[in-house]
Amino acid sequence: MGVHIVVDLFGVDPRLISTVNVVKPILDEAIEKSKLVVINSFFHQFNPHGVSCVYLLATSHVSLHSWPEIGYAALDIFVCDKDEKAFKFLEVVKEKFKPEKIETQIIKRDYYEQNKEACDTRTSD
Repeated sequence: MGVHIVVDLFGVDPRLISTVNVVKPILDEAIEKSKLVVINSFFHQFNPHGVSCVYLLATSHVSLHSWPEIGYAALDIFVCDKDEKAFKFLEVVKEKFKPEKIETQIIKRDYYEQNKEACDTRTSD
């Protein structure tokens, strides 16, 4: 099915994750460079600072939530396409946000491959 990357970015310059006006162009560039297809996106600006956003992709989603007061951002990348696209997205984000520390969890979601026979015979009556 795809790869799901859960990322914690620590020590990010608060100016890079405080406002939608700064976060959106960075994530848009990562989307473009990784060749992901966006169906829709939503951004929310917290007051006085902080951003939550989600991109609904043709092949799943990307979301980010930021806490600039502690230099932290939580990133979720789930891509049901070529795994390389998810890793390219992450590479661009790391390049742009320049975290001091990053922790990642990589989950290979392959239920379909492991249960192909059962999935192929299921009906939707």
